[in-house]
Amino acid sequence: MSSEARLRGVSSKENGAWLEALPAASLGNFLNDTTLRIAVGLRLGVPITTPHRCNCGEWVDSRGYHGLSCKKSRGRKSRHSCLNATLKRAFASAGIETELEPPGIFLANGKRPDGVTLVPWERGKMLTWDATCVCTVALSHIAATSKQAGAAAARAEQDKVEKYPDITPDYLFRAVGVETLGPLGPDASRMVTELGQMIREETGEIRAIEYLRQRFSIEIQRGNAASVMGTAPASANLDEMFCVIRPSVSVVG
Repeated sequence: MSSEARLRGVSSKENGAWLEALPAASLGNFLNDTTLRIAVGLRLGVPITTPHRCNCGEWVDSRGYHGLSCKKSRGRKSRHSCLNATLKRAFASAGIETELEPPGIFLANGKRPDGVTLVPWERGKMLTWDATCVCTVALSHIAATSKQAGAAAARAEQDKVEKYPDITPDYLFRAVGVETLGPLGPDASRMVTELGQMIREETGEIRAIEYLRQRFSIEIQRGNAASVMGTAPASANLDEMFCVIRPSVSVVG
């Protein structure tokens, strides 16, 4: 089932967006060698790491999938931060000021959303959002993602909406769900389209939606690499552990 989920995930238009991006460091689109190897390996379903014991105690096989959903992976927080930083930059490009982790919006349980616009978004209300990245091939999602691309992201968005039922009526809430293998949830896809259109109007860049989709895809690849590498022991030689394992080549002559 993991192969079916992977194939559906990488077949989505969002997953391949990073492959179409200009690999320029000045644009923030450059992937280092290790991140690129892991991104390609996850896309193709080939071995990307030496099997090892994760920080949480679970076994990580050669495909590295465990790291994409492990809560104790050292790369998990960076993946979440990168998604929100991308949203903040996109809002800024559209001429909209935002604040991450707004201090004035709390739930009864003390939690708060990831960000909020500082100007009205719709019907005089500010927009607040909460982003999440879920693993396409996690055991808890694989039954759904093996049948429909983006099923895990859609479910994650629904869970977020249910988590924030008591946000003040002064705000609109938008869940932003993405999957490790690329698919975006319905709200995330809508957000990318709306923001891209606003950036196009603000800057005149006709490919703004496409560029924003590429940037999301690139940040997901970076987050995946950080999450997979975050399972390794602190003393591990990462260059040796995380590589696409190549088949042996016979030389005839």
